[in-house]
Amino acid sequence: MRLMGRTFAIGVAAVLALTACSNSETTSSSPDDDGLEKTTLVVGTIPVPDSAPLQVAIDRGFFKEEGLEVKPEVVAGGAVGVQKLLGGSIDLTLGAYIGTFLAQDKGAGKFKYVADSYGAAPGAFVIMVKKDSPIKTVADLKGKKIAVNTFQSVMQLTAEVQMKVAGVTATPDQFVEKPFPDMPAALENGQVDAAAMVEPFITVESKAGGRIITDEMTGPTEDLPVAGWFTTEDTANKYPKTMAAFQRALGKAQELVANDRKIVEETLPKYTKIDAATAAVISLGSYPTSLSETRLQRVIDLMKEYGYLKTELDAKSMILPPPAS
Repeated sequence: MRLMGRTFAIGVAAVLALTACSNSETTSSSPDDDGLEKTTLVVGTIPVPDSAPLQVAIDRGFFKEEGLEVKPEVVAGGAVGVQKLLGGSIDLTLGAYIGTFLAQDKGAGKFKYVADSYGAAPGAFVIMVKKDSPIKTVADLKGKKIAVNTFQSVMQLTAEVQMKVAGVTATPDQFVEKPFPDMPAALENGQVDAAAMVEPFITVESKAGGRIITDEMTGPTEDLPVAGWFTTEDTANKYPKTMAAFQRALGKAQELVANDRKIVEETLPKYTKIDAATAAVISLGSYPTSLSETRLQRVIDLMKEYGYLKTELDAKSMILPPPAS
């Protein structure tokens, strides 16, 4: 369930090594009779609710209708997806916006977002404590150990934002890196005082009596973009017709899941470990139907405000415009 997978410093180091020595079969092709530069795409995916639109597009034949064969490849997280993209073994991948912006800021490569996938919604990103914890409010988190899936992730950034709103300044040493599946146990055995959690682990901890002390996606972070599908700038430039076909097919699926939760519930058990009963009750994020420069710039601006970025990034330059209708 990690969106970033591992600490980003390690990821970037591996990226730079891979770009120096990798070549991929997936990046060599010529236009076919329908005008697509290539007809097979290997797409990095993560078994989390964020990926539902891709699975729906595969299941319903939307890619096939565009002349594309999409081969999903599970990656351990966004940092690994970046490595594989730059190494040439995959063509696109799902990734948290924060992770991709960090990668570009660190000089790992230049990226283009092709489609939005997942965003904030009430109850889908929260900070929890165990049932007998003395922590009652966000202000009580001062000096406490807080589990996050990855350092400098969306979970850490939004926790810092909520603490600032409550008048508390977060410090880097407060945050402890824990995989999402390990967070409920870490709370119960006292390894951490609080945990920044997503589904289905929110539901797991709630069943154990855990309490939500704040929704991370409120106030300055309400409706915050979380993750999308991206590729390298070089790949986007090399295969413009193929990328447009991918955008059209995924866009159809995105519209479906944005308007019908049942479709998501039916799809999750196909590619995640979330069973049907849990899928029916978990809190889901949103499924935006278009990439918005303004929305993505909000993420960049928050990252700048909290010291995550060293260079000036422009959201517009990292978005591949949708094909003309």
